[in-house]
Amino acid sequence: MKRLGVLLSGRGSNFEAIARNCASGTLQAEIGVVISNREDAVGLETAHRMGIPAVCIPARGVERQQHDALVAAELDRAQVDLVILAGYMRILSASFIQHFPNRILNIHPALLPAFPGLDAQHQAWEYGVRVAGCTVHFVDEKMDSGPILAQAVVPVMESDTAAVLAERILAQEHQIYSETIAKVLAGGWRIEGRRVLFGE
Repeated sequence: MKRLGVLLSGRGSNFEAIARNCASGTLQAEIGVVISNREDAVGLETAHRMGIPAVCIPARGVERQQHDALVAAELDRAQVDLVILAGYMRILSASFIQHFPNRILNIHPALLPAFPGLDAQHQAWEYGVRVAGCTVHFVDEKMDSGPILAQAVVPVMESDTAAVLAERILAQEHQIYSETIAKVLAGGWRIEGRRVLFGE
């Protein structure tokens, strides 16, 4: 069975959704390890509760490339096929990304290329967009700029606050992330330019 390595910094709700789908067989994969850069990450507690190996590799005071090398070594020990970012609040070094070419996935709470970076839901709400959403993409060496794998559209209601919109986007994240991971693990895809093409 294919193995996933999950990186997170906080509560890890996307990780939890993925883990539930793995446990139920909806997603034909297993999580080999969960890694956080923060000892107080709720996602670590969730992983322990679910019986999933989880470790903290603290980043404070450690040079980025050195920290990423430690994370990569842990992922290699777990023999993961894909690296899944689930609220991992660190920019990955070029050497880390090159170590896992086209094997790192991220989900961003906006319809990229609009609203990259932090607090994208609030950015979109303040801008006054009529539709928001989320994007699953491969991770490259720039922020939120890798080839897009999937997107889900979330209409913005006049009654929405930024917080309400963020929760509705998160519900879509929980659905499309596992679906996209399954498609990537199944293989048969290729990248042409910026386009990810599935099937023959």
